[in-house]
Amino acid sequence: MINRDGHGNGTHGDRTHVWIVEDNAFLRETLAEVLDAQGWARCTLAVETCEEALEALGRGDVPEVVLMDLGLPGMDGLEGIARIKAASPASHVIVVTVHEDREKIFEALCAGASGYLLKPAASSEVADAIRTTLDGGSPINAFIARKVLSLFGEFAVPRADYCLTAREREILELLTNGRSQKRIAAELGLSPHTVDTHLRNIYAKLQVHSRTAAVAKALRERLL
Repeated sequence: MINRDGHGNGTHGDRTHVWIVEDNAFLRETLAEVLDAQGWARCTLAVETCEEALEALGRGDVPEVVLMDLGLPGMDGLEGIARIKAASPASHVIVVTVHEDREKIFEALCAGASGYLLKPAASSEVADAIRTTLDGGSPINAFIARKVLSLFGEFAVPRADYCLTAREREILELLTNGRSQKRIAAELGLSPHTVDTHLRNIYAKLQVHSRTAAVAKALRERLL
């Protein structure tokens, strides 16, 4: 267990407060060192079990981001994600695991994970995933996305006509690919205000109230 003065909430100074839950001691130490070397992030807790992370939450410590393995001693990562999100809804959980079967991926995302990375993930990939998550995106690579889509593809749900415009479909597709609102504006050459207006229209037409619900509905009903 590594506890680098992990008391407090949000960020340490101007650094993002990150926890690691990983039972491989070498990987746990390596990830912690990589994060501390970033300049903008700091690993304040690195433990091998979900129970230790939940104990820290019980003391009032709240991370911005948790890097979570799934195959852990004691409580598994899937339950750990759900418990952490229940105790600290604002904390983002990014899975870093060897498990690539689509059921595990789907269960992790349903439990509240913001992203899903496969080991061995390069240190730059982990750092980019944290930045993407903090920027409002969902870091998953094309391989993981195909796994999720293949699962949804088995659901025999007829397409519904929500009267989305071409631009709204374009923005919805970028949302499902994990783009943040800021990235969407940059890629489409639109102002953030314009993208926000389109998102509000999309939510209204799909009868949802959040980005996550819009993406889930788009995937479930194969709108794209």
